[in-house]
Amino acid sequence: MPHFEIHVSNVEQAKAFYAGLLGWSFAPMPGGEEVGYHLIEGEEIGDGNGLTGGLMQRIGDAPTAGSPVRGGTMTFEVADCDERYTWALAHGGSEALPPTDYPGIGRCAYVEDGQGNIVGMITPAQEGN
Repeated sequence: MPHFEIHVSNVEQAKAFYAGLLGWSFAPMPGGEEVGYHLIEGEEIGDGNGLTGGLMQRIGDAPTAGSPVRGGTMTFEVADCDERYTWALAHGGSEALPPTDYPGIGRCAYVEDGQGNIVGMITPAQEGN
């Protein structure tokens, strides 16, 4: 899993929490300003590591505290984001976010899996893009 996301109701409060808890630092992601998207940097997380992460403004209401698994989003590397997105929609998935380019990051899409879970796909940007 090359990327995970944590959805939060208060970005600044969450940044302070995770910085204190795990020693993470955060940098705004270019193109992610609308959703308060911040890339996570940590000892084994971030650019140049096998795992990257993001923290972003939750869309909608927060789950009730103590409710069953509230999770985050897992994003998996795929060879062709558009092809996998099309496959997912044809096999019981539904659109969560259509394929979108993020400069220097790659092409990403998110689908609902038909079970209430959202899964992301990314085709990383090629060097120099």
